[in-house]
Amino acid sequence: MDYSKADKKKYSIRLKKIEGQVRGLQKMVTDGRYCIDLITQTSAVRNALRSFEDTILEQHLHTCVKDQMQSGRKSEENRAINEVLKVYKLKR
Repeated sequence: MDYSKADKKKYSIRLKKIEGQVRGLQKMVTDGRYCIDLITQTSAVRNALRSFEDTILEQHLHTCVKDQMQSGRKSEENRAINEVLKVYKLKR
């Protein structure tokens, strides 16, 4: 996938925020923070990653899958279907 310049910037910013959250979590462990605080932070990191993943999936559906389904080639249609099923199974 060739992401637009704007998308690359947006994705990079989101990933840097997640990276910062993970570094913060590592510091919390080093500092001996309370267990519930660690769990709260890990939950925030997981949610941020899920949100990023959802954004990428939505982009994929709107671009790659759409193009594959409209290509008129059965092999491309099957590829799109298999990719969507694979992601569905991963997200379960």
